[in-house]
Amino acid sequence: MIRRHRTTALVALAAALTLSACGGGGDPLAEDEGSQEGDSTGDGGQSLVIGSANFPENVLLAEIYAAALGDAGVEVSTNLNIGNREAYMAGLEDGSIDLIPEYTGNLTLYLNEAAEATESDAVYAELQEALPDNLTVLEMAEAEDKDSVVVTAETAEEFDLASIADLAPHAPNMVLGGPPEWRDRFTGVPGLQEVYGLEFSEFKPLDAGSTLTVQALLNGQIDAGNIFSTDPAIVENDFVALEDPESLFAAQNVVPLIATDAVTPEVEEALNTVSAGLTTENLTEMMVQVQDSDPADVAREFVDAL
Repeated sequence: MIRRHRTTALVALAAALTLSACGGGGDPLAEDEGSQEGDSTGDGGQSLVIGSANFPENVLLAEIYAAALGDAGVEVSTNLNIGNREAYMAGLEDGSIDLIPEYTGNLTLYLNEAAEATESDAVYAELQEALPDNLTVLEMAEAEDKDSVVVTAETAEEFDLASIADLAPHAPNMVLGGPPEWRDRFTGVPGLQEVYGLEFSEFKPLDAGSTLTVQALLNGQIDAGNIFSTDPAIVENDFVALEDPESLFAAQNVVPLIATDAVTPEVEEALNTVSAGLTTENLTEMMVQVQDSDPADVAREFVDAL
């Protein structure tokens, strides 16, 4: 197993606490209008603020959590599109959000620079060991959404590309696109260099979702790009997601990350029910729907069918 050198979680978290707004306008950790301070409502009930990262799938998952918890009688508000992991982890630390949808592999690496597991159950076990006492993960879903390195079908055919390793002789003449944090995160440029020996001519920072990355691939601004594996754009544009034989991208099962003191039997049951119903297939189908529908409406339909 290749040893992977990463920025420590403690350093990242300390930096995150000083971050200014990085998405959505205004203070990314400010609560939505109508949300309440503290952890209880005026009549003594529980109130949770659900956050999301700044990409469509995470917004959808946050809306699913909100719908399920609301049905369980928990008062909830949402603070969507906060930004990247460094930003929303700061929100969990300062109490401005209580819950966020997460992904097991990348969260584990964020918390533990020495994490080496790649399979789902092993990653989940490492994640539980790495969590600080003030944070808890509930049951993980079967649904998984991994980072992937994607090329156009034409590029794959021209250079006979099937796996990330096949890029090695061509990367010096290629531009790689991905979210800005890919420049420094191990599951980005550093890992592609260390694990696969890839030295791209340029890294172009784009979006954390796929909109800009898709367009950049289609118009030739980049030759390879990071697109999440459940993104319908891969199929719609006949892109090729390259295989990852060295498991640079560990298992990424969807999991609720929640403040420990916010966990109650009602909250746990509602969120575990969501996780039990989420599959990679239905999550991918919902991502197609949110292209033309409000994520809250898609979330409501999913929760109603649980």
